[in-house]
Amino acid sequence: MMDYFSMPQEPRTPKTTQTSQWPVPPDSVRYVVPEPIVRLLAKHPLTRELYPLAFGHYRRAAGHHMHREHHRDNLLIYCTEGQAFLNVAGEPLTVNAGDLLLLPAGASHRYTAAPDNPWTIHWVHYTGPLAEEFRNYMGFDGNNHVRQLGRQPRLLVDFNGLLSVRQTGFRARGLIHASNRLRQLLAAVPLNADETGLAQQAELETIHNYMREHLEERLTLQQLAELSGLSPAHFATRYRAQTGTSPIQHFLHLKVERACQLLDTTSQSFADISRQLGYDDAYYFSRLFKKVMGKSPSDYRHTARH
Repeated sequence: MMDYFSMPQEPRTPKTTQTSQWPVPPDSVRYVVPEPIVRLLAKHPLTRELYPLAFGHYRRAAGHHMHREHHRDNLLIYCTEGQAFLNVAGEPLTVNAGDLLLLPAGASHRYTAAPDNPWTIHWVHYTGPLAEEFRNYMGFDGNNHVRQLGRQPRLLVDFNGLLSVRQTGFRARGLIHASNRLRQLLAAVPLNADETGLAQQAELETIHNYMREHLEERLTLQQLAELSGLSPAHFATRYRAQTGTSPIQHFLHLKVERACQLLDTTSQSFADISRQLGYDDAYYFSRLFKKVMGKSPSDYRHTARH
């Protein structure tokens, strides 16, 4: 098998960030934040916890390769087409379309686009004290460097949001905005992640649609489990593993969301709303409402909102 890492590697450059020196074609973008702006972002109270150093979009990046023995920042790459071959701290990896790759600070690595099917990627180099927290939050714990997300339009929107600062003359305010767009991008990764697989994701959507269509009822765990053909205990365990909450708790939250909507948009009494949502005992549902919302239904209705 051909060794894709045997080709000469470009030298590291003494920059704030170590972007590749791959010659960018007209249909690709590389944006490097000027060092004076980086120093400002590192000190500004709105950005110092997390800020970008460089970002871009490489389309069909033939010949794209990089070798970093001493990686100083974090690099997040979302591959939307093609393939690339990597070695991270001695571990060989392959990145395919739909994969999200994180190369954290300190991880020696090298990568090259597949010669016969080069990758198309969105990428961002970033740093800051919150970078490690976001690494764990995004699910890149331990030696896990790649997450298979599939096609995620919302993730592309977030990456393209960073690029919106182009042609603004490196204005500090634009890059402060980009820093907070970066935080939004990283925080959305778990929402984008298809951790359960397409079949189970479709099953969850079926269950949630069923819940929304039966908000006026008091569904039991047994009824919900029957939709999956599982025992109640097995269903509850799998549901929590997939969503982080229990099915009954999610159903209650849907009911409270609907109660909030009715309190906002109608003059119905809470007793009527409770009956509409399957609770003859309005006092009992009021206690559930307060536990979720942190305030009583009457306080919620009379809170000034604009």
